[in-house]
Amino acid sequence: MKRAIPFEFGGLTINPGERATVELPMARLYTSNEMTLPVQVVHGRRHGPTLFVSAAVHGDEINGVEIIRRLLASRAMKDMRGTLLAIPVANPFGFIQRARYLPDRRDLNRSFPGSLKGSLAGRIAHLFMTEIAGRCDFGIDLHTGSNFRSNLPQIRACLDDPKTIELASAFGAPIVVPSELREGSLREAVAALGKPVLVFEGGEALYFNESVIKTGMQGVIRLMRHTGMLPASKRAKHRESIITNKTSWVRAGMSGIFSRKVQLGDLVKRRSLLGTLSDPLGDEQEDIHAPYTGVVIGQLNIPLAHEGDALIHLARVPDADEAEEALDEYTSSLTDEDFGLER
Repeated sequence: MKRAIPFEFGGLTINPGERATVELPMARLYTSNEMTLPVQVVHGRRHGPTLFVSAAVHGDEINGVEIIRRLLASRAMKDMRGTLLAIPVANPFGFIQRARYLPDRRDLNRSFPGSLKGSLAGRIAHLFMTEIAGRCDFGIDLHTGSNFRSNLPQIRACLDDPKTIELASAFGAPIVVPSELREGSLREAVAALGKPVLVFEGGEALYFNESVIKTGMQGVIRLMRHTGMLPASKRAKHRESIITNKTSWVRAGMSGIFSRKVQLGDLVKRRSLLGTLSDPLGDEQEDIHAPYTGVVIGQLNIPLAHEGDALIHLARVPDADEAEEALDEYTSSLTDEDFGLER
């Protein structure tokens, strides 16, 4: 295997087998305090791909921050080939404020590829694209649900690209959701460079969810093994993902209090009861039924809903028996699969 050469990043030279935390300068606060974008560079002794893993593009989505912390703490990094650029907090402004957006209320994930002379969001996006995404062969962007919603761990990707399909399958999330590229998103900007990128979704904003963190950690490790960045493991099992061709939110037909009857990861049959809406006095009531057979991949966590609010996110499954088997395998892997990666 070819030995790696030194990696130049942010004005530093990282030699093969070394790691370094680089603080990329960003816009200062108006108090004159300096803000930076922290990136940890892990540079393997041997030549291989360059991968970025980012989190907290939305500042209140913190499960990915913990996934990256555990990834960097794992002893597997000592045997890594190639280079990992880990960005646990891509939006430090929002992270400090525990907020989704930047101080100017712009969404960083609608501001890519950005501009050197644009808005604050545009400048951060431009910094990310030029210093990080442009240096990498592929990427993983870690997200969670928002607005009192939580998501089943899932990969969202454009499945028109064979390489992206390959990476999504290797990640091994319980479900893969085909997702069109959104204008201004990091995923769209990286795809425009001809590079595959996966979006991992799971959990709820501002809360740690252990099963989501473990699934994300396992998925990144699987993908790194698949691409040759980490050695293959006889202990790790390939996990089949459900690939859905349709997702939709089931919405409230009236305003009221929602009593949910299903949980994330449940396989529900067509016309199954998902929950009941009722007014506080109990005079009016509406049962909410599944429009098709599918898996619950998202849910509203608070019981208060207005007419038209999204209540349950459902992903249609092509084969209910195969889906049930895949979900059982996923649940078992959270307790049975031991990657042996912790220090």
